Amino acid sequence: MTLDAHEFIRRFLLHVIPKGFVRVRHFGFLANRSKALLAKCRQLLDLDPALPELPAKSVHELMLQLTGIDITRCPLCQKGTLVFLANLPVPAPWDSS
Repeated sequence: MTLDAHEFIRRFLLHVIPKGFVRVRHFGFLANRSKALLAKCRQLLDLDPALPELPAKSVHELMLQLTGIDITRCPLCQKGTLVFLANLPVPAPWDSS
């Protein structure tokens, strides 16, 4: 789809909330601090109060099962195995050193 600049900016600004407004997902029963309230909500909706069980598979196993891509293989040659050595620190944007 091709849009002119004015239409693109108009559509983009539809996603910007006005000053003074707050995103609702951070308040009420969806707030991080009221997780205990979710069990009460599930009970009132006649749902199982326990949260669903997460799969016991690792990320590597799930990616291989869902996409068929082995994320431990080299993306170029598909022969070598990638080995995690260390996290490299990301410098802060204000740090000039």
